[in-house]
Amino acid sequence: MTTATTEPVLSYDEALEKFDPVMGLEVHVELNTKTKMFCGCATEFGAEPNSQVCPVCLGLPGALPVVNEKAVESAIRIGLALNCEIAEWCRFARKNYFYPDMPKNFQTSQYDEPIAFNGWLDVEIPAASGDGTEVFRVEIERAHMEEDTGKSLHVGGSTGRIHGAEYSLVDYNRAGIPLIEIVTKPLRGAGERAPEVAKAYVATLRDLLRALHVSDVRMEQGSLRCDANVSLRVKAADGQAQDDVPLGTRTETKNVNSLRSVERAVRYEICRQAAILERGDKVTQETRHWHEDTGVTTSGREKSDAEDYRYFPEPDLVPVAPPRETVDELRTTLPEPPAQRRKRLQADWGYSDLEMRDVVNAGAVELIELSVEAGATPAGARKWWTGELARRANAEGKGVDEFGVTPEHVAELDRMVKDGRLNDSMARQVLDGVIAGEGSPVEVADARGLELVQDDDALEAAVEKVIATNPDVAEKVRGGKVQAAGALIGQVMKEMKGQADAGKARQIILARLGVG
Repeated sequence: MTTATTEPVLSYDEALEKFDPVMGLEVHVELNTKTKMFCGCATEFGAEPNSQVCPVCLGLPGALPVVNEKAVESAIRIGLALNCEIAEWCRFARKNYFYPDMPKNFQTSQYDEPIAFNGWLDVEIPAASGDGTEVFRVEIERAHMEEDTGKSLHVGGSTGRIHGAEYSLVDYNRAGIPLIEIVTKPLRGAGERAPEVAKAYVATLRDLLRALHVSDVRMEQGSLRCDANVSLRVKAADGQAQDDVPLGTRTETKNVNSLRSVERAVRYEICRQAAILERGDKVTQETRHWHEDTGVTTSGREKSDAEDYRYFPEPDLVPVAPPRETVDELRTTLPEPPAQRRKRLQADWGYSDLEMRDVVNAGAVELIELSVEAGATPAGARKWWTGELARRANAEGKGVDEFGVTPEHVAELDRMVKDGRLNDSMARQVLDGVIAGEGSPVEVADARGLELVQDDDALEAAVEKVIATNPDVAEKVRGGKVQAAGALIGQVMKEMKGQADAGKARQIILARLGVG
């Protein structure tokens, strides 16, 4: 089949019948250090363009870099968490290439001497049978330190890219931000589940990095980015092992910045490359751009090999040689593995697999844990963090923790509902007030006069009035259509200006109408 905007592609099933996909994933992680990798400039996201720069990160003549010690410690902790070996001695190199957002015309990185190497990360994916999960082990080639580039903004045109733009601007605030690049070994054997494995790997890695507190891993802000390398090889002939078949030519889809896009980009490249190979052509080794709106990749530039970058040791930086005692000390700071922690918390909280998945997707595991510690019920904490707050976060493109609502607020709100002071509708109004900065839930409820009416006589009077004015609905309830009581409850709530206990109103209605 074909699309109107891109190259011919095979269907996914047809591609997998003929070819075996092999992936390599390169994940770039911006560290959350207060200063840059080689200078003292701030790293605050969203600052005024070019307001966080100095002669070092601008590459001005005579400026000398100094390694950020905290970044090195974070790199070691990441390596340890990925089951890597930690180098006893490593050094930085210059990776030479020209691009406007590279102020020095080279990137200070690590080449053949990374700080961490030969690791692995186990990734859980749903079992093919649909029952339970299965584990796919991703082998880690290396995790090395480097600095980020600046950011180009191409103005004019319809794509936001340099082609067709009227002019370009460069913000060098990001230049020099500490980066860890985590590179996998070729991922073989995933077969038709390759896109799913890619997504699960990045998700698992993101959870691990968040647990380490080394990065905010905000993919939408670029602090976690994935380059997806994909190649295809023909299916092995009868009697031939698939691993004996040579690897195909790979493409690298750059800077994919959401979990969903990682899966889609890998799937698309499999279908696109399969169409090329099927018609007898060769895949071009190149970088490609992912387009979220159309779900396709387009050609960027021919991919450079290592020798094209003219790597050589960075003469202005001394080697990094972490003492074994320091490495052992940092090993003691590693958190409980996220997958293990989630299983423990899920059992403690009594969540179903689906409920826990929603919690994880909302990035609310730690928030719920803190809310429960503050006195919330697990069900109540989940309701507010993955319900109302997650809905607002999705609508506004924020995280659930960016509204000024704390775990203590959620615990207090949950307690007010549990104690019968508020119903859910009132609690949402209280939450509005907390987000607006009006105070704690109790302070907001007091100021707005929000409290359930506890006068049973008033509630019973309202029920009697509603039944009398809605005889047809009342007759349906008497006839066994209990669900029709919802309309009466709504009228009671309206009669009492939203300050009635809906559960108690239901009980009284059913009792009055002789429905047990």
